[in-house]
Amino acid sequence: MERIEYLLMNDLEQDFWWYRALHAVVLQRLQALSLPAGSEVLDAGCGTGGQLRYLGEHAPQYRYCGLERHDEAAAMAQHKTGLPVVRGSANAMPFADGRFAAILSQDVLYHRAVDEDAMIAECFRCLQPGGHLLLHVAAYQWLASAHDKHVHGARRYTASRLRELLQQHGFTVLRSGYWNSLLFPLMLLQRLTVGRHKASSEVEAVPAWQNRLFFAVLDCERRLRLQLPFGGSVWIHGQKTGRT
Repeated sequence: MERIEYLLMNDLEQDFWWYRALHAVVLQRLQALSLPAGSEVLDAGCGTGGQLRYLGEHAPQYRYCGLERHDEAAAMAQHKTGLPVVRGSANAMPFADGRFAAILSQDVLYHRAVDEDAMIAECFRCLQPGGHLLLHVAAYQWLASAHDKHVHGARRYTASRLRELLQQHGFTVLRSGYWNSLLFPLMLLQRLTVGRHKASSEVEAVPAWQNRLFFAVLDCERRLRLQLPFGGSVWIHGQKTGRT
């Protein structure tokens, strides 16, 4: 991403509705795995560390590690969390085979610096047998807008494409679906109008009422565990049960 995007992320991710909702739903999916206490969990492409900090505060029974290729973002994440954050690429992870019980990655796979096949193969390699991969990424290529340009997004996914990608690399897909479904009509309207030519990304401060409202809607979606066949993001849960 552009440097300004990391600075915005660092400033806003604790309070901005999108990040707050994302952190909560990732935590919910991680806790549903019921991993043994002390399990090692990697946040691959951890950015400035907001997700890592949230997980450390709300699920402290696990040992967390971050991976981040951008030096300044990695330093921010390490300062913010006090957790180990390793500098490196998701295309060639600097970890031993079979180290992690779970790997999480939010909105990383679609970046232009990421080779999707290399990243998924590396996740498989670094997971323990039976280990879990939880991915969250932008949905629908036709929904690409100026935001993608600012954050260096190169591709978007459907649930079927994401399932195919994981299966090609030996994963068993346990669940997949869409997220940010209730706000999707508003997102669609914004992306197809002003979002096409916006001079900045969509990570920006909004009025307090809007911040509260959008978070409440997404948190309701999470609490009700709604599974609608569309959304602004797609997520998947794969398990390492085979070999490439």
